[in-house]
Amino acid sequence: MVAVAERPLHVRWLGRVAYQDAWALQRGLFSRSSDNHLLLLEHPHVFTLGPNGDESNLLGEPEVPVLRVDRGGDITYHGPGQVVGYPILSLVSRREQAEVAAGGMINTAAYVHSVEQLLIDVLEELGMADVGRLERYRGVWVRPDSPQPAKIAAVGVRLSRGRTMHGFALNVSTDLSWFKKIVPCGIKDFSVTSLEAEGLDVTVSEVAECVAERAGQLWGAAGWDMAASGADSRSPNIKNPTNGARETAASLSIRERKPSWLRAQLADSLRDSTADGEGYWRIKEVMSSLSLTTVCEEAGCPNISECWNAGTATFMINGDRCTRACGFCLVDTRKPLAADPDEPDRLAHAVRKMGLEYAVITAVARDDLPDGGAEQFVLCMRELRRTCPDVAVEVLIPDFKGNPEALDAVFAEQPEVLNHNLETVLRLQRMVRPQASYARSLAVLAQAKDAGLTTKSSVMVGLGETKDEVLEALADLAAVGTDIVTLGQYLRPSVKHLPVMRWWHPEEFAELAKAGEEMGIAHVEAGPLVRSSYHASQLHRPRA
Repeated sequence: MVAVAERPLHVRWLGRVAYQDAWALQRGLFSRSSDNHLLLLEHPHVFTLGPNGDESNLLGEPEVPVLRVDRGGDITYHGPGQVVGYPILSLVSRREQAEVAAGGMINTAAYVHSVEQLLIDVLEELGMADVGRLERYRGVWVRPDSPQPAKIAAVGVRLSRGRTMHGFALNVSTDLSWFKKIVPCGIKDFSVTSLEAEGLDVTVSEVAECVAERAGQLWGAAGWDMAASGADSRSPNIKNPTNGARETAASLSIRERKPSWLRAQLADSLRDSTADGEGYWRIKEVMSSLSLTTVCEEAGCPNISECWNAGTATFMINGDRCTRACGFCLVDTRKPLAADPDEPDRLAHAVRKMGLEYAVITAVARDDLPDGGAEQFVLCMRELRRTCPDVAVEVLIPDFKGNPEALDAVFAEQPEVLNHNLETVLRLQRMVRPQASYARSLAVLAQAKDAGLTTKSSVMVGLGETKDEVLEALADLAAVGTDIVTLGQYLRPSVKHLPVMRWWHPEEFAELAKAGEEMGIAHVEAGPLVRSSYHASQLHRPRA
């Protein structure tokens, strides 16, 4: 018998996720988290093969990506209408505990059997009576004892020293014609089916809910939590099993008077930005003379005077026009201009002229460029290192649409800190930043950690999230090894932007910081006016 180690189980419904993003996220959780996880999602169309998969089982020229991955099994298809599940679990075999401790292997067949059983239980709960296994083949089958069984769920896993990756794909309303383009799992004798083809009228959401509940029962003995992507017709309506239903709140008017802990600090900022703020005007003059853009100005940061008076600024490259229209952001969204080839030289000149020891470089999203603007990051870092070799560099990057070549190019420059913002909790992602992805952001951070970088991320509160949801986001950031997290209050930049749902109290920020550090994040900087680059140089330095 194979049992799951009694550690917390975190179930996440992530919506539609590119295969490579999910794979990178799995690797991060596999190598850096001691908790158990279950990722539930759909993929865009993709074919995958295990290391020993036979390419001749791909019939004809592929119309979609074909990826060779590190799981067992032959070729299979993933696409819309499937519930794909990736359990990342620590297993304990009662018979093999001593063997595993000595470097032995958990029985893979026993684990596969347990995953199959979870799916069989789910299908029976949904109303399918005649489901089970075939002796010769993995997976779950409809009418297994008949002359012509049909496969309804594929299972392909990887185990290493008692830790699991990859998992299963359950066909709900899948377009089965895609399976005719391959020999599914290398099995020529039998067909593939789905819940829809078998006459069951259920949605992907309903099936995912059932899988989550059953997984919690089987693998969540030490407690489990569930978070789901919101504003999505495919999102399960699953309540947190430990915390109950999510809170709701009415939005605050943009004219509403801010609480005292925000009003006082904002007044100080305005006072510092007058002629008495010598550092502020010096940096403003340098930026203006070199035609450079700062995110401090473009995003309307409330800390601009404090940071500029201290001689710190966050440079924004690739222009000041963003190809995305996030609901919280003030940056211009008109059609972007071409990248400026002189920008790296001007940025390095500004850093030298300002006498900085720590430079933060960020950028608008440039989805109009093949590499998402990664090359300009590379050129700026190289010129900065050539001109100012003693300056530490932090880059706050967009996701580059998950482009692995673009990410690798930036990682290869080895910035002192690689920052990529999660921004908000899973449920609110599609509302807050509809062209981004929670899973992809976690995947970017996981890949940066794989590259040996110090990683950093940021979450803002006040958009309607609950404390439990923020804690879940912190847990996810900790699980992929994020070193530094900043937490701050969302401030609505205009009536055209998302409203503030509530003001978070300074004591709540202190509680979140403590909780995040107890999860294993090295430093959590939290406060009403904290922003992603706030006190960046101080946060980079290790604590005494």
